[in-house]
Amino acid sequence: MNLFKKRLEAVTNEHERLITRKNEAVFPGNGIFERYKYPVLTGAHTPVFWRYDMSSETNPYFMERFGINGTFNAGAIKWEGKYLLLVRVEGNDRKSFFAVAESRSGIDNFRFWDFPVRMPETDVPDTNVYDMRLTAHDDGWIYGLFCTERKDPDAHKDDMTAAVAAAGIARTKDFINWERLPDLLSCSQQRNVVLHPEFVNGKYALYTRPQDGFINTGKGCGIGWTLVDDITQAVVKEEKIINARHYHTIKELKNGEGPPPLKTAKGWLHLAHGVRHCAAGLRYVLYLYMTDLEQPDRLIAEPAGHFMAPMDDERMGDVSNVLFSNGWIADDDGTVYIYYASCDTRMHVAVSSVDRLLDYCLHTAPDGFSSASSVDTLTEIINRNEKIS
Repeated sequence: MNLFKKRLEAVTNEHERLITRKNEAVFPGNGIFERYKYPVLTGAHTPVFWRYDMSSETNPYFMERFGINGTFNAGAIKWEGKYLLLVRVEGNDRKSFFAVAESRSGIDNFRFWDFPVRMPETDVPDTNVYDMRLTAHDDGWIYGLFCTERKDPDAHKDDMTAAVAAAGIARTKDFINWERLPDLLSCSQQRNVVLHPEFVNGKYALYTRPQDGFINTGKGCGIGWTLVDDITQAVVKEEKIINARHYHTIKELKNGEGPPPLKTAKGWLHLAHGVRHCAAGLRYVLYLYMTDLEQPDRLIAEPAGHFMAPMDDERMGDVSNVLFSNGWIADDDGTVYIYYASCDTRMHVAVSSVDRLLDYCLHTAPDGFSSASSVDTLTEIINRNEKIS
């Protein structure tokens, strides 16, 4: 057997073994959710025929022709009985694109569709697109809101780092054919923009994250809220902060909405990310908060601290010490699949339930913003437990 055939067989067999590997819940956990042992998607999960030229004539050494650096920051939706992830796939060339991976279980055996998403462009072509949130809206469309990045036209010609971020908007009914709408118009740069799944006062509602620059939030004080009349010509006219940043917390530097919120009997359940400075750089964690069912812009609960932070191998990757989520799925039985990425490298899943997440949000103490208040909270728990024992 020649080199081409040996490598083709070895790579194909290893890919199939990886795709069909059964995932396992990790116990005992914290009672709020269960992590799973293996990532659900990595670069190695992408199809062999994406990465390799399959011809022995043009690729006699069976070497990669299109390297995949990572699969991460995926939107998520339940569609036709399957769990779909709209994945940010990043090539070795640093360009990101979208691709769909599907699973029947939601926890393993994710397979990519044969072709990546061909996203239409606006009159100003995107340099890079990434981090799509999927919203099945009341109007019958499935919307994908994502970050579109372009070089800053006002930057000095020698500055190859200055960028401008905007919220791209597209919609589909089959995840193959996409209608690209104009980008969200805003007086600030926008990343992490999320479409609320229902009309509010007859308008489309957006969760925003205004910021002064591509990286720095500046005057952007947290997660914003705005109503737009027409999603096909979306404009931020009035914007208010509904989940603010705070000094010496997990979200002192910046925070952003994750996936669209889940509607529950007790309010809208939100998953977000918070960022702070530490000695190792930036630390990204996930946290939960709730807003009122009738007034989705009114905060009603927010537990102190992070809901999920990087652990063990999750801390290692392209951008270390980072968890990020922009996709979760709630099944009809209340099971919640939380899809999160670690270190801009791979996708994981954690499983909880609507009841457990509500219990966590409504019965965990909020942040008191001082060491003394943390001691008070802990002392109260200890005192209650002493009475039980």
